[in-house]
Amino acid sequence: MASRKTSRPNRDSGDKYSVLLPTYNERENLPLIVWLLVKYFGESGFNYEIIVIDDGSPDGTLEVAEQLQKVYGEDKILLRPRAKKLGLGTAYIHGMKHASGNFIIIMDADLSHHPKFIPEFIQKQKEGNYDLVSGTRYRGNGGVYGWDLRRKLIRLYKKKVLESLVEQCVSKGYVFQMEMIVRARQLNYTIGEVPISFVDRVYGESKLGGNEIVSYAKGLLMLFATT
Repeated sequence: MASRKTSRPNRDSGDKYSVLLPTYNERENLPLIVWLLVKYFGESGFNYEIIVIDDGSPDGTLEVAEQLQKVYGEDKILLRPRAKKLGLGTAYIHGMKHASGNFIIIMDADLSHHPKFIPEFIQKQKEGNYDLVSGTRYRGNGGVYGWDLRRKLIRLYKKKVLESLVEQCVSKGYVFQMEMIVRARQLNYTIGEVPISFVDRVYGESKLGGNEIVSYAKGLLMLFATT
């Protein structure tokens, strides 16, 4: 089996990667995902920050995030909470406004995407100077474990590209990420792909309730009708 190891990057490249982590009832998953992000960014040598956007989780997720900030430092863990659940798309927009990196990584906090793949995303972007890099389960060694069609994707964007795409997007919920990739292709942005494995959430239950599934379906219909 081919090795997935990446070459060690140039620490002085000047690039910084802002990871956006929207959370809602993720107190059990958050410590592990943050630890893994710190581990793999530390090993690869890339400059980074983790922005936690909690939407008023009743399970104490924000309190856990505050403890993690004490452990890893305010320069690495930024807390940008909101009072209530306002939608995944708006969470990413909110987090992006506070990002100091020139690259943005969006991913779940539920460990459906393993942070070990992030160095590969960064290397892929550098190889082709891609505007964005998306994880895929349809190429190479990508796999799926407990994954369904509602699962979101991990992506890396040039910050300026993401800002441009956000201006074009009308979706606010779970269809937001799908619309982003459609708009990116319309605008002729270059897209790289990295095969990754998707794993169903470790703790807790899916965020998609019945109403959100209906909204997701409606969003898809609107997206197909307007693109």
